[in-house]
Formats: sequence, structure tokens, C-alpha cells
Amino acid sequence: MTRPHRYLFRMFLFLAAVSGIGAILYLPLQSAFMANAPLNGLIVSVLGLGIIYNFRQVVRVYPEIAWIGAFRQNLESGFERGATMSEARPPKLLAPMAAMVGNRQTFTLSALAMRSLLDGILSRLDESRDISRYTIGLLIFLGLLGTFWGLLETISSISGVISGLSINGSDATTMFTDLKRGLEAPMSGMGTAFSSSLFGLAGSLALGFLDLQANQAQNRFYNELEDWLSSVTRLPSGALTGDGEQTVPVYVQALLEQTAESLENLQRTIQRGEESRIAVNANVVALGDKLETLTDHMRTEQALMKSLAETQVEIKPILAQLAEGPIGGGGLDEATRTHIRNLDVYVARLTEELSVGRDEIIQQLRSEIKLLARIVAASGDAGES
Repeated sequence: MTRPHRYLFRMFLFLAAVSGIGAILYLPLQSAFMANAPLNGLIVSVLGLGIIYNFRQVVRVYPEIAWIGAFRQNLESGFERGATMSEARPPKLLAPMAAMVGNRQTFTLSALAMRSLLDGILSRLDESRDISRYTIGLLIFLGLLGTFWGLLETISSISGVISGLSINGSDATTMFTDLKRGLEAPMSGMGTAFSSSLFGLAGSLALGFLDLQANQAQNRFYNELEDWLSSVTRLPSGALTGDGEQTVPVYVQALLEQTAESLENLQRTIQRGEESRIAVNANVVALGDKLETLTDHMRTEQALMKSLAETQVEIKPILAQLAEGPIGGGGLDEATRTHIRNLDVYVARLTEELSVGRDEIIQQLRSEIKLLARIVAASGDAGES
């Protein structure tokens, strides 16, 4: 979903332009502001609060977009590995959707559920816009209030000036001087009227543009959310409609949706079992290859042991005869007899080591067979579950 960077940029650019115009017209605006500082200060304060609130309306869309992005990513990949959204920060505008989703591993909506969900989100957006609309109207109201207040002051001042005029026994210069002094109060009232109208209308104009940008950002978020929800909405089948224009009852539609969800869960379970079975078969094939290699080694060692045993049987009589001495007389010297005895000891040790090696190979073979039995049993349990 698109983040509202564009609308924030427009709002900042508009505020920069307004601030520039205000800096150029600083002296006239200052004199107009001082015509009635309390009322004009109230108008400027309301304008500042409205600006902050409109920026908040745009910024609060960011967590909602982040939540939707995380949910869609987990829906496409994470839920298949057992991930949930329980640890994510719950949204505010999308609170109905978050409550509806929960920790479900699938997300499909009926047309009625999608419309109900969108209506709830739209009502929350409209409720959040009410304050901004009220601040715009409040600025206009304060401007009109200052206008009527200034007009009342002007009328009362003019009435006092007229009633205070006297042409009896006074010359024209004195009369015009009194009239000029008396018109200062009506001019102050007119300054209050026009300055409050100026600040009120200008503030409502500025706040209206910011409210427009905030509404566009929220509307774009709503439209993109509606487009995505339309892609995960399951329409009722036309074959399930009755005669005429009657549709399927609500409880039947809910039962069909529950059945479809159960079938999807069963399909995922079967898929995981098939993957486990394939992995077990691969392990069994690898174990069979190892056993075949081990069998070849055992055969080779058995043949070698048989050859050594036959050689030892043939050598022993010869060694004994040589130890006793040749048949024609004369015995062997002591060094030859010692070498013959050492050779006999080495042959006996080699035979013993071959026997120990055979026992170790048999023990390893038993361990591999036990491991194979455990893998087969585990695969059988996974298939039954």
C-alpha cells in the first residue's frame, strides 16, 4: 500500500507558502492583530490546533499501512511456518479487521463480511474528520463573532458621537475636532470587525486545504484497502442460488465457508505430511547406501581375515619345524628362533585386531539399523497424524 508522503509534502509546502506571505505582510497583520488581541489570539490558537490535528490525521495512517503490510507478508509466507500477528501492535482504524483476523492462518471474506468491515472502517474515518470540520466552522464563527462584536461597538460609538455633538455656541473648528475625537472609537470597532473576519476567513481557508489533503490521504488508504479486500473476498457460487432471486441462507453460507476452511487446513496438513514422508524416504535411501558401503567393507575384511587365517595355518607348522631344527640335524641359532617367535606373536596380534574390528563393524551396523527403525516409526506416526 502507498504511504501518504505526497500529501504531507503538499501540506508542508502550503504552510511554507502561507508563512512566507505572512512574513511579507507582517506589519499590516500585526496592526490588524492588535485591533483585538484576545479574540484574534483565540482565532490563531484554534488555527494552530487545527493544523496539528490535520497533520495527525495523515500521520496516523502510517501504522495502519505498516500493519496491513506485515499482515499480508505473514499471510503469504509467515503463516505457512506457524507465525501469528499476536505480537504486532494492534491498529486503531483497522481494529475490526484485527479482531476478525486474530491468529487465523487463512484470510478469506464473504461479500457481506467485506462490506460490513469496510463500513466500520469508513465510519471511523468519518468520525475522525468531524473535529477538523468543526475547527473550520469554528474559525468562520469566531470571525463572524468578531465582526458583529466590532459592528456593535461601532454603532454604539457612532450613537455616542452623534448624541454628543452640539452646534450651539461653538465654532466649526471645535465641532470637527470633537467629531474627529469621537470617531476614534467607531474606527476601533471597525478594526475589530474586519481583523477578526480577516483572520477567521484566512484561517478557515488554510485549514480547509489541509483538511482536503488529509481526507485525500485517508481516502486513498481506504480505496487501496478496499481493492486488497476485494482480492481476498469469496463470492457465493451461482449454483447455490435457489429458484428466482432467492440466495443461500446465511447459516448455509457460513457452514460452507467453515467447510472450505477445514478443507484448506486438511490440504496443508497433507502437504506437510507428504514433505515429511519425502524427507524420510531420502533419509532411508541415504541409510541404505551407507549400509551397502558398510556391507562391501565387511565382505572385503572377511575375505582378508580368511586369507590371513589360511596363511597362519600354513605358516605355523613351518615355524614349529624351523624352531625345532631341520630334519637332517642341527638346530637354529637363538636369534632365528627369537625372530620366529616374534613373527608368531605379530600374526596372533593381527588376528586379534581383525576380530576386534569385526565386532566394531557389527556394533555400528546394529546402531544404523536401530536408527533406521526409529526413522521409519517416526514417519509412520507423522503419516497417521
